[in-house]
Amino acid sequence: MPIPAIPSLPSIGPVTPPTPAPGPPSTGPGSGSGSGSSFGSILSGELGKLDALQQQASTASEQLATGQATDVSTVAMEVERASLALQLAAQVRNKAVEAYQELFRMQV
Repeated sequence: MPIPAIPSLPSIGPVTPPTPAPGPPSTGPGSGSGSGSSFGSILSGELGKLDALQQQASTASEQLATGQATDVSTVAMEVERASLALQLAAQVRNKAVEAYQELFRMQV
C-alpha cells in the first residue's frame, strides 16, 4: 500500500518571540527585590492597620464611657469593625499555619 506524500506547506515567515506587555515589573519568584512590596512589608502594614482599628475602638469606647461621645451607634460600629478585622486576621493566620503544616507533611 503506497503512502501519499505530504504536500508542502506555504512559506511561513521567521518566528519571533513575543514582546512583554508594558506594565509594572514582575514581583514573582526570582525577580529579586524590585520596586514591588515584599510579603513581610505588606503583612506588617496590614497588622498596623489592625492595631489602628483596635485603638480607635478602644478610644471610642472610653469616650462613650466618660460621656464625651454621644452617638452610641458610631461607637458600636467602630467596635464591631475592629472585632471583625481581628476575626479575619485570626482566620488568615489559621489558614497560613495549616498551609505551613501541610507543606511539612508532604512527601519529597
